[in-house]
Amino acid sequence: MGVIKIIRLLKNLSKYKLFLLIPISAMILGITADMFLPRLTRILIDDVFTSNNHELLYPVILSMLGIYIFRTISIYLKEFLFDKVGVNIMGDIKKDLFGHIQKMHFGYFDKKNTGELMARIGEDVENIWFTLGFGLALFVENIIYFVVASTILFFLHWKLALISLITMPFIAYLAIKLEKNIGKAFEEISDQVAVMNTTAQENISGVRLVKAFSREKHEINKFLEMNEKNYELNMKKTRIWAKYFPSIEFFGNISIVLVVVLGGMFVINDSLSLGTLVAFSQYIWMLIWPMRMLGWLTNAISESKASAKKIHKIRDENPLINSGNEKTENFDGHIIFENVSFKYSEDEEYVLKDINLNVKPGSTIAIMGETGSGKSTLVNLIARYYDISEGKIIIDNKNIKDLKLDDLRKNISVVFQDNFLFSETVTENIKLGKPEGDLEEIINVSEKACAHEFVKKLKKGYSTIIGERGIGLSGGQKQRLTIARSLMKDSKILIFDDATSALDMETEFNLLKNISMNSKKITTFIIAHRISAVKNADEIIFLDKGKIVERGTHNDLISYEGKYYEIYMDQFKDFEGITETEVM
Repeated sequence: MGVIKIIRLLKNLSKYKLFLLIPISAMILGITADMFLPRLTRILIDDVFTSNNHELLYPVILSMLGIYIFRTISIYLKEFLFDKVGVNIMGDIKKDLFGHIQKMHFGYFDKKNTGELMARIGEDVENIWFTLGFGLALFVENIIYFVVASTILFFLHWKLALISLITMPFIAYLAIKLEKNIGKAFEEISDQVAVMNTTAQENISGVRLVKAFSREKHEINKFLEMNEKNYELNMKKTRIWAKYFPSIEFFGNISIVLVVVLGGMFVINDSLSLGTLVAFSQYIWMLIWPMRMLGWLTNAISESKASAKKIHKIRDENPLINSGNEKTENFDGHIIFENVSFKYSEDEEYVLKDINLNVKPGSTIAIMGETGSGKSTLVNLIARYYDISEGKIIIDNKNIKDLKLDDLRKNISVVFQDNFLFSETVTENIKLGKPEGDLEEIINVSEKACAHEFVKKLKKGYSTIIGERGIGLSGGQKQRLTIARSLMKDSKILIFDDATSALDMETEFNLLKNISMNSKKITTFIIAHRISAVKNADEIIFLDKGKIVERGTHNDLISYEGKYYEIYMDQFKDFEGITETEVM
């Protein structure tokens, strides 16, 4: 089954079949040439030295030299070209695996960690490449050597051939035992590497937090413990290897001893010539060498099987969110929630329950509520980052499940709570929403997002390379760049998921005013905790435990004196006596 898993990864091998003809031909021709060397050795000993037929000396030596030169060329072609194919296949597997991961839904990444996925794309794929690029070619070569050399041995002296093969069943048994035991060890090592990658990735990404809390020693000790576990697992693998491989070597060498001793007796009895015995010994090495490599090949194949199993665990998990077939170019932005309920899994409670909304094109909907009330989940359903459990969401009279997923998401701009920026220039980060955009457009959206002024002051302006995840920028600056990126996309639906929390009230006010004054009316969702960010919305909904408990305009909700009113009074209690207009 493990080998089948490896073979399943070779779906792109067919496109290299013509290219593979060269190294396969070189391998077969090289083996064929190799088979003539023992025969030439027999002629050299029996005919030249023993029978004193010196006329054959130079032709035999030149023939042997020619074979060695030909073997050198064929080995070079075989090794280089097989390795080249292996590298190409590794690239294909990495591309396919990465592409598959990219298609997975948000819920998949909620349960998976970065380190594990990196281990699968990195170490596990490279383990398979090593086996394919070197091990597989060696495996096929060894089989050919074993079959051809065994056949020639029986033609030379069938009795001695049987004696030389007597240890082969023992070697095969040990190789099977080695593969069975060492395969489990490689699976454990693969899992531990994923854990170590995760720990290292989290700590490097969060190094500032580690230093801020003086946790360096604790994190070092935690990593050392994991490294110790990795050491123990590798030692376990080494002990298994040490247990079986010397025995494989021993039985392989026994064959040589038996051939030399019994073959010598046949020579003494004149039933075998000395030259034939030497040739026989050379052919025996063509059997012993594959037997010796059997342990190494078993080790490599077992490692690849473990890696293939981990990779297929990812490949066999299908995205839960499937694209519809209906195409759409542009949205008007009319969104309807009809009795929408959602829960992350069947055995969990509902995060949202009976949500009904009718959002007119170009209107602004604000969402408020306590932490965990379902605000982010609600907006994540619009772009199908998660699929609803009950009800339906309709955009422009079309059920979002019927729309092509790419078309749906291309028409929606989202600013997430996590202000992720790539280690690229400011320009490249903003152009993520519209790769073909020019500098004029970039500056325009930056001005709307109130980012242009601080970007101008950066050392290289829009050409400044931002550190990983926006390191070097303040929280407010990162938020403004992510907002500029969303505006660059120029979508008819815009979602701000707590996107202005790090901005001061004046900047927030100017930014929201710039967006509302856009000549193209955008349907906007704003999740916020500050009244100042939501008061001008066309409708404000207040969520509590996944249900809408209040809805209306700012003035409506103030007059209700409910939860929204409580937040309003809490945020502006120090401004009693000042008119609302003055505060805002």
